[in-house]
Amino acid sequence: MPATLELPAPDTARLPTELVNGDRLTQPEFHALYERMPRHVRAELIGGVVYMASPMKREHGKNTPPLSAVLLAYENATPGTEMGESMTCILDDDNEPQPDICLRILPEHGGQTTDTDDGHIAGAPELVCEISDSTRSLDMNAKLRGYAAGGVLEYLVLNLRDGRLHWFDLTANRELTADPDGIIRVRVFPGLWIDPVAVVARDLRALLATLDKGRATADHAAFVAELTAAKAP
Repeated sequence: MPATLELPAPDTARLPTELVNGDRLTQPEFHALYERMPRHVRAELIGGVVYMASPMKREHGKNTPPLSAVLLAYENATPGTEMGESMTCILDDDNEPQPDICLRILPEHGGQTTDTDDGHIAGAPELVCEISDSTRSLDMNAKLRGYAAGGVLEYLVLNLRDGRLHWFDLTANRELTADPDGIIRVRVFPGLWIDPVAVVARDLRALLATLDKGRATADHAAFVAELTAAKAP
């Protein structure tokens, strides 16, 4: 089981009264201030800088469900994994993002995250996905660096402007390409096969058909066995 992420308590005496876009804060300072904000406010700390989210646009909202559906279907077939949307992830002293979608190995099955007492995730989910439109510069630059520094292993960015699903191996600091048959085979989650063309087209039937092939592989069966064997008593 991963060690608990320990960060220093914030110096509340020097905190501003509210979050402001572009402020520079440590993660404990950001988190303490974020807890005071109205519930409808969404903010992230990336590389020590506060980013206040704009209202979600239609293109972003309609393109999140297909990729979420694939990861949820994978979770259902892979005990010991968990997907989620817009969950706060406390990565390190400079990064507290809320990725659009993430998939993690649960801590009791040997994953690299833990759960905080106040209901957040501490540590880096193994896979993070962002839907990128107006946020593409942030998602492809500062967020990419923040996720890499925080320990995320693989990163998917659906860039709505160029109509592509970008795939990054953050441990090797490089962008990957789909296999010759056009399929992305996520490395950290064996059997998680994603058709990037179907993601862009929002073709759920094709997405699930591709995933079914991945879930039927020996690699996926071996991964499920590994997760089962790793479960803490």
